[in-house]
Amino acid sequence: MHSPDRTPTQRTTRGLRLGGIALAVFFAAILIYGVVLRAAENSRLHDLTEAEAVPTVAVALPSSAADVAGLELPGRLEAYIRAPIYARVPGYLKSWKHDIGSKVKAGEVLAEIETPDLDQQLTQARASLGVAQANAKLSEITAKRWQSLAGTDAVAKQDVDQRTFTWDANIAQVKAAQAAVDRLVAETGFKRLIAPFDGIVTARETDIGQLINVGGTGGPELFVVSETQKLRVYVHVPQNSVPAVPPGTRALIRVPEHPDKTYSGIVDASAQSVDPGSGTTLMQIIVDNSAGELMPGDYAGIRLQAVAAAANALAVPSSAVIFDAKGLSIATVDPDDRVALRPVTVARDLGAVIEIAAGLGPKDRVIQNPPDGIGNGDAVHVLDVPAPSAVAGAQARPKGDHG
Repeated sequence: MHSPDRTPTQRTTRGLRLGGIALAVFFAAILIYGVVLRAAENSRLHDLTEAEAVPTVAVALPSSAADVAGLELPGRLEAYIRAPIYARVPGYLKSWKHDIGSKVKAGEVLAEIETPDLDQQLTQARASLGVAQANAKLSEITAKRWQSLAGTDAVAKQDVDQRTFTWDANIAQVKAAQAAVDRLVAETGFKRLIAPFDGIVTARETDIGQLINVGGTGGPELFVVSETQKLRVYVHVPQNSVPAVPPGTRALIRVPEHPDKTYSGIVDASAQSVDPGSGTTLMQIIVDNSAGELMPGDYAGIRLQAVAAAANALAVPSSAVIFDAKGLSIATVDPDDRVALRPVTVARDLGAVIEIAAGLGPKDRVIQNPPDGIGNGDAVHVLDVPAPSAVAGAQARPKGDHG
C-alpha cells in the first residue's frame, strides 16, 4: 500500500521529466531545422555560383570578306617639299621678314645676317689683291726691260729668264687673290636667307641679335619652308597585302581635325622592299591640298580602296582570334551552347577585321571576345546572334568624299 504523503512528489518529478523531454525535443527540432535550412542555402548558393561561373558571350556570324575589302592603316602627312634653311655665313641676325604661317615666293628674303668678320675678310682680300696687282705690274715692266736686252751681251740669259718667271708668278698670285675676293663676295650673298620655292614658312628658329653659326658646322636650322599645295602620306602596308596595292590605288584619308570629311589620294610609289623589323612595305600617297585644310605632320587614317578580298575568305573581328601555344584559333559555339575551338588559317590582317582562309564555316557562331582560359566543351550563355553585316561593321566606312 502506497503512502499518501509521497504521491505529490512523484507527480512533480514526472511532470519535470515530461517537460525536459518536451524541451529537448523542441531544441532538437530547432537544430534539425537549422541544419536542413543551411544545407538548402548551401545548395542554392552552389547552384547560383555554378550558374554565375558560366560566362555570357556575344557571338556573330562571319561575313564575306568582300564586304570588308579595304585596308585601314595609320599614316603621317608630310609636305611635298620641305627645305630647312641654314646659314652659310657666321654673324648675327640683323632682321627677319617672315614668320611661321607666312606664304612666300621663290627668291623672297626670309632674313638678313650681319657679318662683321666676313666684311673684314673681304676688305683684307681686296687689299691683298691690290698688292698682288702692283707686284705683277712691276714684274711685268722689269721682265720686258730685261727681255729687250736679251740680244746683247749686257745681261745674262739666266737673269732674263728669272725676271720673266717672276712676272709669271706674280700673275698667278693676282689670280689667286682675285679668286679669294670672288669667293668672299659670293659668301656675302648668303647674308640674305632666300626662300628656295613657293611655299609656307612652317618654322622659324631664330630672332634678331642671335649669334649665327654656319649650318654645316653644327649650326641649327633657322627657317623651314614647306610646299603644301600637295602632300605626301607615308603608310606601312603589311607584306601580304602589298600585291593588292599597286601604284594608282585610290586612298581615302581622314584627319582628326576634320572628322566629317574624307580626302582623296593616289598611291604614287612603293619602296619595293620589306622592312624586316615590321614586315611592312613603305608606300607613298599623294594628296591634293589646294584648299589648305591639311597640315604637314598631321596623323591620318588611311583606307586603301582597291584591296582585293581573298577567294572564299570569311571575315571576323580581330578580337575573336585566339593566339596561344597551339597557334591561331577561333572560339565558336555549338548547338548545345558549348565552346568548340577551331584552328584557322589567316588570309589577311586588315586591322579591325581578320580574313580567315580556312578552318571556319559561314554558319559558325563566333565568340567576338572570348574570355581568358576558355576551352573546348565549356558551357556559355549566348547573347542574340547579330547579322553578318555587324561583323563587317567593325571596320568603319567613310561618311563622304572630299576631293
